[in-house]
Amino acid sequence: MTAGLGRVAGRLSGGRFGTDVQLKSRGEIEAMRAAGLVVAATLERVGAAAAVGVSTRELDELAETTIREAGAVPSFLGYHGFPGSICASVNAEVVHGIPAATTVLADGDLLSVDCGAILDGWHGDAAVTLHVGTVRPGDEALSAACRAAMWAGIAEVRPGNRLGDVSHAVESEVARHRTPDGGPFGIVADYGGHGIGTEMHMEPFLPNVGRAGTGLRLREGMVLAVEPMLTAGDPETDELDDEWTVVTLDGGRAAHWEHTVAVTDEGPRVLTTGSDS
Repeated sequence: MTAGLGRVAGRLSGGRFGTDVQLKSRGEIEAMRAAGLVVAATLERVGAAAAVGVSTRELDELAETTIREAGAVPSFLGYHGFPGSICASVNAEVVHGIPAATTVLADGDLLSVDCGAILDGWHGDAAVTLHVGTVRPGDEALSAACRAAMWAGIAEVRPGNRLGDVSHAVESEVARHRTPDGGPFGIVADYGGHGIGTEMHMEPFLPNVGRAGTGLRLREGMVLAVEPMLTAGDPETDELDDEWTVVTLDGGRAAHWEHTVAVTDEGPRVLTTGSDS
């Protein structure tokens, strides 16, 4: 789940330096990996089930069942009152879409699914963007750009780098991609990644735009959720009256990709993939 600029809550816990940033031991990172595997399995099942005629509420029920069968608890369900186990954001919905029985997927829809799970007190958090039925060229380009930007940011999650290096890598990768008509993709700047561990949203906030060589220095034991959100048009957004769903102002489509990543001496370790990283 994304962190908005005003929604990140830091916690003093574990190792501390400079600000309220939680450092994890190798054993604790392994525990987070176990939670990450639950998230990966859940997103895989939801992705396989996302089809024309299926409601986002049905996908939410599948996600909750998968998480609980693994002995975990959904991170999102009840979080500040959020009513679902996943965020299911369709087309112009950027993030935090509320699953509903009345939201039935149609051919050509673009669906972003964000999922979190808590296992033995540790959180995992990841998101994917899915094509429902017929794939539109513009949607394919948008999602591919967002996914590439996520991986570019992940590559910079290394000891000695700074948060700005991650943000700059995301921003620079987005600039390399173009819409089918040659225009740029928009980066939603008001939402971004975050620290994660014994809480879902922890310090630091990780913007998706930034300057290399600036910000908090990364150290072994930090764990970050890296999650760009891109739009096919103007990146300006609004929040609906449900006080959760974030939509593009111009009605353009959006994509969202995310992984939970540990800073290790061997480089970035992605904790929410289905295979070890």
